[in-house]
Amino acid sequence: MLRARTSRSARLCLSGLLAVVLIQAPVRAELLGEEELSDVVRKPAIGLYKGYAEFKMAHYAEAHQIWTALAERGMGEAWFNLGILAEDGLGEPKDGLEARRRYEKAALAGSRNAALRLGTSLQTNRLGPVDVDGARRWLKAAVELGDDEAAAQLAMLDGTAAKPVSARDRRLAEARRMEADGSLPDALLAYRAIADAGDPRGLTRLAWLYEAGRGVPRNLAEAARLFRQAAEAGEPEGQYALSVMFDTGAGQPRDPEQALRWLRASAAGRYPPAIEALKAR
Repeated sequence: MLRARTSRSARLCLSGLLAVVLIQAPVRAELLGEEELSDVVRKPAIGLYKGYAEFKMAHYAEAHQIWTALAERGMGEAWFNLGILAEDGLGEPKDGLEARRRYEKAALAGSRNAALRLGTSLQTNRLGPVDVDGARRWLKAAVELGDDEAAAQLAMLDGTAAKPVSARDRRLAEARRMEADGSLPDALLAYRAIADAGDPRGLTRLAWLYEAGRGVPRNLAEAARLFRQAAEAGEPEGQYALSVMFDTGAGQPRDPEQALRWLRASAAGRYPPAIEALKAR
């Protein structure tokens, strides 16, 4: 009797483990055909959104294909997203120098996300040799594009600021620098402290780490929970991420109405990718 119970328990444990693996393992998608890729190019904002949806589902080859098609036509945010793939080694070998090249193309095409990433990361050796002058130049470019976080980073780098930098902006800038430097355990703690202090940007930064598996095991369910908390607190980047989740069913049950609701909220908060995606609808 004991042997029978033990055997049955083992089978149940194995079944449960297989279920978890099947739920968490990314499902392989197919690369787009020529006609589908042409549609992506004709509607670049929607294409960018679709590429991000593939990224969320860990379909990195498919995201790379879409973003490359858009980047080749000068879309800055597509270059930025390709930089993330190279920096983190998602679907391709990790290559800091290639990531820097892509981020620079993105920033030159008007991506403030890329300018901020360069300004933060070039203070470290994550994208190659430390380049403080380059970091300063790109932070100034991000500030000119309207990025408040870049202003805080520049103030920390130079010890001066064109306008006062709040304590919470400084805390976020310090945490972003930890992340850029590869000090991911410290960045995780810092982001959690920022979120606990009532700044929803900390929730969004934590969610990105869980989504990409940076410093923690990749956990799309936890990313979705954090993105939702950030979105409900009014954080535009988190609202955009949640919109994509509802649109694709990655991390959230598919719900087109909720996807549009959060996309509109993100655009109202002046998050550039959301503004472009909403215009294209």
